[in-house]
Amino acid sequence: MQEFPITRAAVLKPKPDSKTLKFGKNFTDHMFLMNYTASKGWHDGRIVPYGPLSLEPCAMVFHYAQEVFEGMKAYRTPDGGVQLFRPYENARRFQNSCERLCIPTIDEEVFVEAVKQLVKVEADWVPNEPGTSLYIRPFVIATDPSLGVHASHTYLFAVILCPVGAYYAEGINPVRIYVEDEDVRAVRGGTGFTKCGGNYAASIRAGERAEEKGYAQVLWLDGVERKYIEEVGSMNVMFQIDGTVITPKLTGSVLPGVTRKSCVDLIKSWGIPVEERLLSAQELFDAAQAGKLDEAWGTGTAAVVSPIGEMTWEDKSVEVCGGKIGKLTQKLYDTLTGIQWGRLPDEHGWTVKVC
Repeated sequence: MQEFPITRAAVLKPKPDSKTLKFGKNFTDHMFLMNYTASKGWHDGRIVPYGPLSLEPCAMVFHYAQEVFEGMKAYRTPDGGVQLFRPYENARRFQNSCERLCIPTIDEEVFVEAVKQLVKVEADWVPNEPGTSLYIRPFVIATDPSLGVHASHTYLFAVILCPVGAYYAEGINPVRIYVEDEDVRAVRGGTGFTKCGGNYAASIRAGERAEEKGYAQVLWLDGVERKYIEEVGSMNVMFQIDGTVITPKLTGSVLPGVTRKSCVDLIKSWGIPVEERLLSAQELFDAAQAGKLDEAWGTGTAAVVSPIGEMTWEDKSVEVCGGKIGKLTQKLYDTLTGIQWGRLPDEHGWTVKVC
């Protein structure tokens, strides 16, 4: 195991009240950094005080968006320890994202060790209020001080941490969504399966339109035929239709979510049929209008699961599960969070102890 050197912050920040945490607002005392050069490869991994990065205005990340990131969490367990949830899945996805964006990949073990060692240094920042956690944001950016559309020769890998509160301040409330039929999030052959900033930038306009109309999220259609469901907002999506759970197939334009994979694994272990396939908006709304749409929910690291209570497409609106969270959605949320926070036994070997 590689041990990374630590430079301690001279002055430590006051920790925020864990009862009033906001997502992405308070960052810990330290961060992890590692550099890449063509001659040395990835090198000089270290934990240093959290602070601004020094980059040239012409750094390639600003102009050609050569960057990728991940989203993970560390959880406080009932015995006071700290653990991660399926970090190697994030490490593998990070490698795939790097490969697509022509960024040198980082070894899975190095990625996980960087996260583990930084979280261990900042263990006091992991909150213990119900529903709280320490959000982990690994990312890599192109740093060549040069303009020109080609791969950078230098990169910076960083990991930053921030304590976050419960995603739902007042419990899990079903959200209203509508099918976005103007903008598309991604296309096959593009970067839809990666976790890169451009995918999220492309989603902002539709998200703001949805909010103006009183909806919480948009339901994305595929970018070619504009008929098949892909994701909901920035989350994967699942539907239980006539007893069978259906989730969009990973065709290259859908993010292979870690929570999505975990939900599929759990549902199969419970003996419920699961299909990963193309699902058109027409089929979905026909099922809803026929009374066969039992439940619908989004999945992701931040929210775990987000139940869908109402859907709108063109001039049609349908209510899902009476506008309430369904039994399967609730069971998935309770089981996943139980494993993540160490309240339930980890029968799948998903958790990794930090300290």
